[in-house]
Amino acid sequence: MAIASALSPEPLLRRVRAPNPSAMTGTGTNSYILGKRHVTVVDPGPDDPSHLAALLAALGPGEEVVQIIVTHAHADHSALARPLARRTGAPVLAFAPLAVQPDAEGIGGGEGIDRSFVPDRHLADGDVLPMDGPALRVIHTPGHLGDHLCLGWGDLCLTGDHVMGWSTSLVSPPEGDMGAYMSSLARLAREPWRRFYPGHGEGIDDPARRLAELIAHRRNREAQILASLRPAPQTPGMLTKVVYTGTPPHLMAAAERNVLAHLIDLQRRNLVSHGPGPTLTALFTAI
Repeated sequence: MAIASALSPEPLLRRVRAPNPSAMTGTGTNSYILGKRHVTVVDPGPDDPSHLAALLAALGPGEEVVQIIVTHAHADHSALARPLARRTGAPVLAFAPLAVQPDAEGIGGGEGIDRSFVPDRHLADGDVLPMDGPALRVIHTPGHLGDHLCLGWGDLCLTGDHVMGWSTSLVSPPEGDMGAYMSSLARLAREPWRRFYPGHGEGIDDPARRLAELIAHRRNREAQILASLRPAPQTPGMLTKVVYTGTPPHLMAAAERNVLAHLIDLQRRNLVSHGPGPTLTALFTAI
């Protein structure tokens, strides 16, 4: 397999895209190299030797990787962190360890989680990481996963899987939380970003507009779910078929996870109730 070349959309930012395209990853996972001379790698990507070779080939003469940051513990973002650390000697940084919940109530979840991922250093919300160029600012953005973080870099933001241009984010309980996801979108919307660099797809030139679109999209889904529940109780699967009309069959399982996330959030806000659960087979009722 040919080694992917690096793209430089900003003077101190390089993107190397992993060869893992899929329905959930779009054209592949974006790994970013920030700075010059002493560089930071964000989201090294899947454990693929060709992608490791591409990241190393993207380094300039004499450049040194001084830190590796993982936005969240999904294997398409985190699995290459340890192999890259062994090659470069750089420490791996990420948010506090993700608490993967046991499926005690039949709720499912845990899709794509890198259960072996352990960073060398835990980051906290508000941490500032000095580097060549602007410092990186850690912004805890739970929702897609509880450990998800974004990185503010001057007027740019590396958004991982929290904000993408080509797709909405999967929010799959119990590790994913719709209420937290919405709060994290609102938090990002309070800052005047110039551009977003997501974990998949192309950069986003109008961050404020994209955030407003995502918030409106989720509020619309919520309204559709409540409207569908008023005539009679329904399960998440029944609601998914009503709300996600036109969605390709291979994406319906992911859509059902989003519906379940909405239902759990609505239940917490006392807008719906449910039978035994909440599970994928529970009947939910509008209050």
